[in-house]
Amino acid sequence: MARIDLPVDRIPDRWYNVLPDLPRAPDELLDPKSGKPLSQDYLERLLPRALAAQERSLERWISVPDEVAAGYRMWRPTPVYRAHALERELDTPAEIYFKYEGESPSGSHKLNSALAQAYYAKQEGVRRLVTDTGAGQWGTALALAGALMGIEVTVYMVRASYHHKPGRRHLMETFGATVLPSPGEFTNVGRFFLNEDPDHPGSEATAVSEALEVVYSDPESRFAMGAFANHVLLHQTLIGLEAREQLELVDREPDYLVASLGCGSNMGGLALPWVSDKLNGRDLTILAAEPEACPTLTGGEYRWDFADASGTGPLARTYTLGHDFVPPPIHAGGLRYHGAAPLAGLLRAEGLLDAIAYPQNEVFKAGSLFARLTGFLPAPETAHAIRAVIDVAQECKEQGRKATILFCYSGHGLLDLGAYGKFNAGELQDVETMAESLKAASSETGVPA
Repeated sequence: MARIDLPVDRIPDRWYNVLPDLPRAPDELLDPKSGKPLSQDYLERLLPRALAAQERSLERWISVPDEVAAGYRMWRPTPVYRAHALERELDTPAEIYFKYEGESPSGSHKLNSALAQAYYAKQEGVRRLVTDTGAGQWGTALALAGALMGIEVTVYMVRASYHHKPGRRHLMETFGATVLPSPGEFTNVGRFFLNEDPDHPGSEATAVSEALEVVYSDPESRFAMGAFANHVLLHQTLIGLEAREQLELVDREPDYLVASLGCGSNMGGLALPWVSDKLNGRDLTILAAEPEACPTLTGGEYRWDFADASGTGPLARTYTLGHDFVPPPIHAGGLRYHGAAPLAGLLRAEGLLDAIAYPQNEVFKAGSLFARLTGFLPAPETAHAIRAVIDVAQECKEQGRKATILFCYSGHGLLDLGAYGKFNAGELQDVETMAESLKAASSETGVPA
């Protein structure tokens, strides 16, 4: 398996902001009470001021602070590998490359933004960052970033993952974070959801609601986002910026960019540095892979909706399954969010982003095959991208067409062995999202389109 490396001095020293290069920007987030665009005061109560500014910035390039750059040098640049063994297994004329973000100390791409968010919070004297996490990759990254920057971290972890993935919870706690199941008894909104359903599996939307309640009630706390926001996707562009330079070293340009999508952070990180190429006429397919159990892009509607389950957070215009939708407790917990990031939703609405959904047994089959061929065990979220890559490569074989495929290996699966164990034992069930549940969750918010 060929490895393509960059020297440490080639770590990008600027994040790429795609907003100036888009035909139009995503719609502004709206205040849940007034229905008007969020004021800067609202954003700065929610986020550190620097991140609130990045959220609306139209600067194409934003400098990486020196302290954040020093932190990145712990694991960046991450390698690009060519998956020769997978190509041979599929007997495809396509070349398959992957950007390995599992090399970070937290095990996924999430640390790219967590480190930056903790830095800005530290600079502004924030005592605590509060967040949600699905499968635990984001919570783990923020817990580590908080430890490195001296910031307290509280994580509301989706209840299903809290119990199914104790390894991630233990790792967060080892890094010093307080980890609570969501919904739980520690907030008003958590108690409400538990009273409605004592067996509530939780969702990222319910965890966001609990985190926001705490932030709104504590002036020394700020909310940290693992996806959704423009500034998060901005920080993740390190992935695509490095990968672009790495492919140039072997004289390749991608025909396909593939990533899993729960909200959009790793997809955006990989693909955004190439969006202007696509806008300028280059034949490039950007493909997001999502679970059938939570088919945001393939089954959702492009409209206004709340970012959280209780309807107390901002309104966003994006693809959504409805903020009331509670996805089945599949093992790809990081893909169980009802809506796409507004930037990802805009790319989909503008025809710049394709999407496909898979049942979880197909996903784990692809992840297991990849592990046997390469030695890399992917997280269930990452395995969605691998499943899509296999489909693209097989299509290339059927058509006798050469192509270069690049996918984002967003994180390793070494803390997801329980899920792989269930797959190996034949105990995983495929869960399709029923049309009735989507319809029940997709009531309009009253905000005009």
